[in-house]
Amino acid sequence: MKYITEYRDKELAKKLVADIAKEARADKNYRLMEFCGGHTHVISRYGLEGILPKNVRMIHGPGCPVCVMPIGRIDSAIELALEHGVILCTYADTMRVPASKGLSLMKAKAQGGDIRMIYSAADCLDIARANPDKNVVFFAIGFETTTPATAVVLKQAKAEGLKNFFVFCNHVLTPPAMRHILKNQEKVQIEGFVGPAHVSTIIGSEPYETFAKDYSK
Repeated sequence: MKYITEYRDKELAKKLVADIAKEARADKNYRLMEFCGGHTHVISRYGLEGILPKNVRMIHGPGCPVCVMPIGRIDSAIELALEHGVILCTYADTMRVPASKGLSLMKAKAQGGDIRMIYSAADCLDIARANPDKNVVFFAIGFETTTPATAVVLKQAKAEGLKNFFVFCNHVLTPPAMRHILKNQEKVQIEGFVGPAHVSTIIGSEPYETFAKDYSK
């Protein structure tokens, strides 16, 4: 795959670490919060914290929308599948999230719930078309990255007049989470964020400008 070798260039990595050490003032501590669970995984897997200067610390942030989802949302999805007989469609990363009473979507599926793992929001429309006598509910989740896909399938379902397709919306926004963290600086002291790349591609840089202007981050 193109560009993989550049990311595994040991000498380039050493130079970047040296550049960070040169820029970091010895009399100051730097706490940077990576926002994305994928970042946290990479930082841990490759031991990046161990090669940073001692006064540069990574704070593990909110993570993915699945990580921060209230348990009641999973409970509601399970209730839809087990008690209301819908076909519940969801992405793979929600399947094993613990719910109340020792349940999860995976366990609810084992109990007879028609819960289907999908790879694309468009898969839900195919399921709704193939099952006109059943209500199909898309358990929509994600930051701004996956929100457009949910909007597209809603628009398509309306255009086709699909009456059995529904969305249980659990999308969340990135900037409000950052603002909430910064309003609690007495508890979480940080100097800056490492923003989520995919989200930033969708929303651009403008939503982040307030954090530089209002909080000097």
